[in-house]
Amino acid sequence: MTQSAIYSRVVGTGSYLPARRVTNQQLAEELATRGIETSDEWIVARTGIQARHFAAPDQTSSDMAVEAAKRALDMAGLNADQIDLIMVATSTPDFVFPSTACLVQTKLGITNGCAAFDIQAVCSGFAYAMATADNFIRSGAYRNVLVIGAETFSRILDFNDRTTCVLFGDGAGAVVLQASSEPGILSSALHADGSHSNILCVPGNVSGGAVQGEAFLYMDGQAVFKLAVKVLEKVAHEALEKAGLEASAIDWLIPHQANLRIMTSTARKLGAEEKMVVTVDQHGNTSAASIPLALDVAVRDGRIKAGQNVMIEGVGGGFTWGAVLFRM
Repeated sequence: MTQSAIYSRVVGTGSYLPARRVTNQQLAEELATRGIETSDEWIVARTGIQARHFAAPDQTSSDMAVEAAKRALDMAGLNADQIDLIMVATSTPDFVFPSTACLVQTKLGITNGCAAFDIQAVCSGFAYAMATADNFIRSGAYRNVLVIGAETFSRILDFNDRTTCVLFGDGAGAVVLQASSEPGILSSALHADGSHSNILCVPGNVSGGAVQGEAFLYMDGQAVFKLAVKVLEKVAHEALEKAGLEASAIDWLIPHQANLRIMTSTARKLGAEEKMVVTVDQHGNTSAASIPLALDVAVRDGRIKAGQNVMIEGVGGGFTWGAVLFRM
């Protein structure tokens, strides 16, 4: 007897943004007290960002991940104890260890002993996590997987560097992937090239009870821009080819919300400018949280509907990049 194929489908989405919303004007005024000049016009022209959210001093990545997860579970109609795997994509974990995923598990009150671990691929983290969860489900190992992207990038920003501190924000997004007999995730493509690790990094580590090196984010903006535009188009076409579809089959494109110019360039090359979901203007770059945040916004406002094809893609420090094509 032939066993029926197992697929993974998105059955719930959720997101969370911390209460403190900081507009470009507010940020410019704060930076002015440090002798750093910038303006709303300068930030918008170069990035498309108008505002971002910063976590409260006592608020962690796991705290935000839990709030996003609760909303995704509610949409999926599942209790937390029905989850059998938790994956958290983050570059800003609460601790060196334990993993943020383990902290999310206990904060959600999950006592079933489910597996839990973090994925670190920076801004590509959510795409990496989705692809990994899909393969776990297809193997039959797990049925209900909670996939989360959560970041507190405000903690690793140098607010004396206007080229980076205006770009990033904090937040979390989550999806519930569930085993199904109907196709959901259609394809994925993941890549990395460590030779570019120096263009986007936090070049520090913990040793001997102290931070060794630099604990703030460093980015070569021009190098990242050039590489991102190149690999995003290529990986999107790779995912489409694996699924046997043309770019015209994409109903919604959700790129990593890093920079509106990068996003628009990629969308134009795919003929998907009118299909692109944009939240970077209100959220800034929330790294691994940006794709699930944008996905949840578009699902809840009714743009993304059941049966439509959604392409997510991202690039991140490492240098990493990936894309996932799925049907809602």
